[in-house]
Amino acid sequence: MLNKLMRYRASGRRLTVAGASLVLLAACANSSIEASSTPASSTEVSVRQEQQQPSFAEWRARFREEALAAGIRPAVFDNAFKDIEPDSAIVRADQSQPEFTRPVWQYLDGAVSPQRLAQGRRALSQYADTLDTIEQRYGVSRHVLVAIWGLESNFGNNIGDKSVIRSLATLAHEGRRPTFAHTQLIEALKILQQGDVPPSRLLGSWAGAMGQTQFIPSTFNSYAVDLDGDGRRDIWQSPGDALGSAANYLSHSNWQQGLPWGTEVKLPRDFDFALADMAIRKPVSEWLSLGVEAGTDPAIPSRLRDKEASLLLPAGYRGPAFLVTGNFRSILRYNNSTSYALAIGLMSDRLQNRDDIQASWPRDDRPLSRSERIELQERLDAGGFDPGSADGIIGANTRQAIRRLQNSLGMPADGYATHALLERLREH
Repeated sequence: MLNKLMRYRASGRRLTVAGASLVLLAACANSSIEASSTPASSTEVSVRQEQQQPSFAEWRARFREEALAAGIRPAVFDNAFKDIEPDSAIVRADQSQPEFTRPVWQYLDGAVSPQRLAQGRRALSQYADTLDTIEQRYGVSRHVLVAIWGLESNFGNNIGDKSVIRSLATLAHEGRRPTFAHTQLIEALKILQQGDVPPSRLLGSWAGAMGQTQFIPSTFNSYAVDLDGDGRRDIWQSPGDALGSAANYLSHSNWQQGLPWGTEVKLPRDFDFALADMAIRKPVSEWLSLGVEAGTDPAIPSRLRDKEASLLLPAGYRGPAFLVTGNFRSILRYNNSTSYALAIGLMSDRLQNRDDIQASWPRDDRPLSRSERIELQERLDAGGFDPGSADGIIGANTRQAIRRLQNSLGMPADGYATHALLERLREH
């Protein structure tokens, strides 16, 4: 999932470009329909769209020219694309938008399960020498690396079985983010040309994430390493290469050796919850002066007094609170999800026999569905709270809008979207 900032999330800039292209195409299509004196039927619109969309064979011919211009040898391209046809299942997966998402506590229950912890402890023992080498070379915690390994591929047992070339070619031809897929497909062809893996073993997820650490091709080309010294960077079959590559990526993502990812803390009753924002960074000593107290590990806050940290409330003011450091942000570079980064941090702690979270999750609080999140944003906008686009994603703009609403209602301004808040908006 590194590569889920990198797979979909960490590749944000590329996704924006692709999205802009789609908007532009839609605007052109709408203009041609509106200019017609007779309204077009759905069949006519479908025919026009098919005419605008090149066939896969046409797309492949154009792409071959681009790939060769980018330095891919003809034989490499032709071998990689032999018998490659688009995969309709990938198109369906790309277009699906789940209505419901798991709350953070359910995600953590599965991610940091007793079974995964037991497997992680066995991996720490089995690969101790390899992890020694990695820690010495890259300065990245073995416990964090093993946690990433466990969440990304179940310790190499679930690396994906789809042809990365076929997946990315399908997405470049008719996916929602064609520019991103196009770029990654060129990078995948470079992997084949470099000889790290043959086409038959260039396998991954439907979105093109590869190997035991689920790197996207561009991440592989930039950060994969040959730790075992066999002349190939094999994140599919070599645990050493996979773990070393993840460590190399984190080390280039501002990882600080010896710095904890964060720690659970307790907040005073009169705390200003608007300070719980990843954009706000303060020295730990300043957080302590505001009444923040140590939680599971009393030694950590005092040890980090001069380090900057942000306050994270993943389930709002009713749930656990965490001070998170720069290393938490480095994990976010691997996968830009606070739930994922929190799972990695907590699993790495448990692998070191540290205590579990002390505070309780608000398990009675059902998360909003996608349609309810969109409704919340629309109602916030109608109320003048400026949440940004009504896209169902609770991002920074929506959280700030929620805080403005909460302040107006005299509620704790934690920026957390709840059913109770949506009901308050529905009443007005």
